[in-house]
Amino acid sequence: MQSTKKDLGKSQVELTVSLEFKEFQPYLEEGVRHISEHIKIEGFRPGKAPYERLKQKVGEISILEEAAHIAIRKTIDDVFAKELAGRQPVGQPKVEITKLAPGNPLEYKVTISLLPTVVLGDYKGLNIVKEKPLVSTNDIDKTIKEILEMRAKESLSSESAEEGDKLVLNVSLSLDKVPVEGGQAQDVTVILGKEYMVPGFDDKVRGIKQGEKREFKLLYPETHHQANLAGKMVEFSVTATSIYKREIPALDDELAKAMHFKNVADLKAAIEKNILADRERQADIKAELKMLEIIVDKAKFDDIPEDLLEKEADNMMTELERNVTAQGGNFEDYLKHLKKTPTELRLEILPNAVKRIKTALIIREVGIIEKIEVKQKEVEEKLEELKKMYAHDQEVLKQLNSHEYFHHLENMMFNDQVVAQLKSWNYADTGKQSES
Repeated sequence: MQSTKKDLGKSQVELTVSLEFKEFQPYLEEGVRHISEHIKIEGFRPGKAPYERLKQKVGEISILEEAAHIAIRKTIDDVFAKELAGRQPVGQPKVEITKLAPGNPLEYKVTISLLPTVVLGDYKGLNIVKEKPLVSTNDIDKTIKEILEMRAKESLSSESAEEGDKLVLNVSLSLDKVPVEGGQAQDVTVILGKEYMVPGFDDKVRGIKQGEKREFKLLYPETHHQANLAGKMVEFSVTATSIYKREIPALDDELAKAMHFKNVADLKAAIEKNILADRERQADIKAELKMLEIIVDKAKFDDIPEDLLEKEADNMMTELERNVTAQGGNFEDYLKHLKKTPTELRLEILPNAVKRIKTALIIREVGIIEKIEVKQKEVEEKLEELKKMYAHDQEVLKQLNSHEYFHHLENMMFNDQVVAQLKSWNYADTGKQSES
């Protein structure tokens, strides 16, 4: 078997592979057996029909093509090992049979993208300062206020709506007396004074009573997320179905005990601890991103193959759509708000896709150089933890038991170990204090 390599640029290569007829002959015999196992030939058991008899039944080109596909499957890994010199292929190779005829050699070409090579610069001793966050009294008081709001006692009222009351409304929106698509909603909850809706809405419904209907117009801000309403005078028809008076509880030890704390001081200490932990996580993320960005800037990369870049952009678009949906939004409305088509947004995403690919390449390269490995036992133990966590969800368990997920988890754990090692080399011992 002979093979040659041609560099196509942008981390792509073309491999030309040829097998002399005597090398191709065993695959031809295997192709005959395989086809005759699936096609009934009178007078012969499955898999036992001779070449000439099978040729009469299916045609010689069908036998040659089957043999060629078998030969490619069984030789391509050896060709990669010989010609790619340890470089990792990306995505699916494109294979083309270029020579195939009775009694002649087989030739095929493979076009494959490769992970770009990376030449690392400095990746140790970068002295990254991680901010040390603080929690102020105002931060704690704000959280307590939110907790008290959530524990408010509500009672149905026939009185006029006042500041702080909860209103349950049926709302209908129109533009020039034409109903807005998606602008009709039942049982919309509004806390008067919180400005949940468009600016000016609370003033229009203040004093409304149960069963009362009001009609009014409001100018939507130019920056409103609903592009079809932004900057327009919108007509409202609002009916109050219920009005509730809300009694905010007092902050005392009894309330703290009801929330499973010893007293108010214990509650405030727990709130401070939770806020601090969250801010420390955010500070760590910020420092980690800065560290990786510096390491990426100091490194040199080969060109990123187009298919790798396209795949990463697709992943980022999918993630973005999933996040918008998870927050209760509609992706089409989101695009309208941005005044962009999916294609335009995807083009904007490409630079960040490049950054993500380069960061992944950096992590991989550091792991290889520093001989960082994830033991199979560690992956298996983590997998068992996840299975126990999701024991009630058969769909998730099916995914966790897949071969693909095992490698996904192994890769995640590898990345985590490399990043943890990079932090140990690059984070400064002391951080600056910063109020968030």
